[in-house]
Amino acid sequence: MGAVSLIPLPDFPLVGPGDPLDEQIVLAAGTIGFRDGDVVVLAQKIVSKSEGRYVDLRTVAPSPEARRLAGIARKDPRLVELILSESREVMRAVPGVIIVRHRLGLVLANAGIDHSNLPPPQSASGEERVLLLPADPDASAAALRLRLERSTGCRLAVLIIDSLGRAWRNGTCGIAIGAAGIDALRDLRGRPDLFGRRLETSELGFADEIAAAASLVMGQAAEGRPAVIVRGLSWRESDQSAANLIRPRESDLFP
Repeated sequence: MGAVSLIPLPDFPLVGPGDPLDEQIVLAAGTIGFRDGDVVVLAQKIVSKSEGRYVDLRTVAPSPEARRLAGIARKDPRLVELILSESREVMRAVPGVIIVRHRLGLVLANAGIDHSNLPPPQSASGEERVLLLPADPDASAAALRLRLERSTGCRLAVLIIDSLGRAWRNGTCGIAIGAAGIDALRDLRGRPDLFGRRLETSELGFADEIAAAASLVMGQAAEGRPAVIVRGLSWRESDQSAANLIRPRESDLFP
């Protein structure tokens, strides 16, 4: 493997519901263009926006359970109702945060529901919008990959990433929540180490490592760089998805 470059796509437009992300990505790439083997990494937020994953809190009626948890977490009961609707189970609730197992299998805070980098409420309508994760990030990544490969003629992979907190570590880190075309999880078991010993348990979260690197280039605030091309990286074409990175519930030692 030679040098690996992380190239943010400049002047990416603000994304709205129904916008054709593949066309916006190609246009933003401009003279950067695409090459065989490029990995296109997209912030979750632009995928959710293009899919119209907005909810107006004014339309949400909180249940008694949502009101109970809202009292513990000191959150808007309507937001808590959305968190519950997006989750399989509540893992922990403390002031400021509710940790859930999302319906996608991810363990994360507040079901990934976000207010940041959304336009402010329109005073005339009083709208109070929040943004949910994509309904099926792996399917979104696969559809985008197909359209991008058709329009560019290049062999590509697509990752959709988000920033999540981690147990026992401060700070958030980019991870892949959607993946298409790439070996998201690499099984290194059976390979020799530097001294010839066979690796017994080593699996590499390859897509998450790419996500973390791309997240550094994207930024986390007002940078406006939601799309990054990773160029020069060696990867294998695969039918895996980001779901391969989620540890099965029965194997989770720390529920």
